[in-house]
Amino acid sequence: MTTDELEQLLAQQPVNRLHRLAHGRIHRHFRLGKRRLIEALLRHSAEHRAGLESDLSILIQEHTGPAERPELPRKAHAPTPDLPAHRHGTTQDGERLDPPTDLTAFLAGIGVPPPQPFVPDPWQEEALESLKTMDVIVSVPTGSGKTYVAIEATKRAIDADRTVIYTSPLKALSNTKFTEFSKLFGPEQVGILTGDRRDNPQAPLLIMTTEILRNLLYDAAGGEIDLRLDTLGLVILDESQYIADPERGVVWEETIIFSPGQARLLLLSASIGNPQDIADWLTSIRPTACHLVQHHRRSVPLRAGYLHPNGKLVPLFRTVGIPKSVTSGLHPEAKRLFGQYEDDSSRSR
Repeated sequence: MTTDELEQLLAQQPVNRLHRLAHGRIHRHFRLGKRRLIEALLRHSAEHRAGLESDLSILIQEHTGPAERPELPRKAHAPTPDLPAHRHGTTQDGERLDPPTDLTAFLAGIGVPPPQPFVPDPWQEEALESLKTMDVIVSVPTGSGKTYVAIEATKRAIDADRTVIYTSPLKALSNTKFTEFSKLFGPEQVGILTGDRRDNPQAPLLIMTTEILRNLLYDAAGGEIDLRLDTLGLVILDESQYIADPERGVVWEETIIFSPGQARLLLLSASIGNPQDIADWLTSIRPTACHLVQHHRRSVPLRAGYLHPNGKLVPLFRTVGIPKSVTSGLHPEAKRLFGQYEDDSSRSR
């Protein structure tokens, strides 16, 4: 079959059949419209023509009657590769595909939960107990309750007449925390120091950006400013994954290095890639060991949906949750809407 004949035959196929043909061949094929999908399949067939023609023949035979099937040239000894395994109810990784979820199941449980008594998770209690004698890194998913650990640790430090410094990477976030903590602890207990704001600097709880704390520690080391280092009991570094930032990471490193030995360090993050390495490093440079508190279970599971421009909402994946392998788990209706959107976009051009 010539390239022109193959292109003509591909153009005769519906877009959903072309997506099945592209599965395992074209990366992110579900984002392509029909014209671009055919072009990508033709490029791929330059080196894998026999396999593409064979799979196309099987797909056509599946969906047409005998009288409608076009005759495809047969090549002697040409191997017939297996079609993607999801035709038989499994993904290419062997994961079973159950019937796709519907919109009702996808939206079930979304809303405000009923009120119930707050009970700390075991990892939260572990972090607070470890802070009594060690530095602590808390590496848990977003929404798990890292702020609870920071608030309870701050309460205990203030009750022990110790100063607490809470840092964030952004001035906007520092302003938000200042408002939040002022409501929790009282305005007289909370101060803020940023590049353009200085309120209640003698408060037992100071909110600031990490750069401000690093600069204050620089000045304190040179004897230029009194940061009340003798009463500093707790330094909280929020969003501490910034330690890996190519440009700003050095600020977090220097802040950790210059922090007084008697102050406990509490590092909070949902996205540190190597928290154990960071804990080992803190243990090697600080007078006390660093304890890592880590888990990967999300308290609020993620769901993914697709909202078409026509207003229709469908699950993005076949399951309510997000599967580990997303390449073969897309919801059939989502794939259909993808194709419809690409076709409409192609016609508008």
